[in-house]
Amino acid sequence: MSQQAKVLLQSQLEEWELAKINYEALAGVESKEFSFGEFIVKVQFNPARIQSSAAKVDTQSIQERKCFLCPNNLPAVQKGIPFGENYQVLVNPFPIFPKHYTIPTYEHTDQLILDRYSDMLDLAKELDECTIFYNGPKCGASAPDHAHFQAGSKGFLPLESDMKTITKDLIYKTNGLNVYAINSYLRNSFLLEAENKEDVVIFFKQLYSLMELKGDDKEPMMNIVTWYESDKWYSWVLPREIHRPACFYAEGDDNILISPASVDLGGVFITPLEKDFRKITAVDISHILKEVCISDDKMQSIINDIKKL
Repeated sequence: MSQQAKVLLQSQLEEWELAKINYEALAGVESKEFSFGEFIVKVQFNPARIQSSAAKVDTQSIQERKCFLCPNNLPAVQKGIPFGENYQVLVNPFPIFPKHYTIPTYEHTDQLILDRYSDMLDLAKELDECTIFYNGPKCGASAPDHAHFQAGSKGFLPLESDMKTITKDLIYKTNGLNVYAINSYLRNSFLLEAENKEDVVIFFKQLYSLMELKGDDKEPMMNIVTWYESDKWYSWVLPREIHRPACFYAEGDDNILISPASVDLGGVFITPLEKDFRKITAVDISHILKEVCISDDKMQSIINDIKKL
């Protein structure tokens, strides 16, 4: 399917002016990086992403706009290729990655992961030149009312290489699955490394049940990044504490327009405003990550519960 997706991207860049302009603009995107010892975080100035970063995702705003992922609302020029019976692969016209796709369901249904995690693993294997990511409805998804994944060029996110070198603790193991706790990454999170799809799907459902469900939310807050490499699935699961950091809402000089989703948490902070790209510091990044991710105490509580499984 990777070849089909590449053909789709090429044809869309020839036919769709908006996509063509935005993909060409990637060549001029400025970036810089900050070192945090064992790992780095990159910061990218990408003005085309303002639509996503500043998206209004409150209930009223969602109800008042047409869903831009529903088949009937897609631009006439936007084409897709089917994935299974329920999804189609679309070129994302506002890219971060050199190859950037959105994979929505045909049906207009809520962004929820529990019964779709297996689909995510299938996507990672089929689109094996890409990393697949999921943003929860209050974790960076700009269409929380329509189930979808995204896919981007493999190797783009520092996360992928970091997972090979970062300090991590093995906390659960079966014949086809290793589960690691990661708590030295400014992002309390879990890495699921699996040779057996069924094992990791079963474990994910257990992990899901151990995560906090807040208020009237329909699922625990989380981001997931999954890729397939050397006959194994790698799935990074990051429980969330809040949707957006305080700096997103701050006034004046304290304002930084950043709404962290899987890409940001995977090590590439997206700043759509130049002022934020120029001024953001390593201290800002550390504060934002610590603020949106779960605390050490909550992380330890989940680890303790996993060890009882």
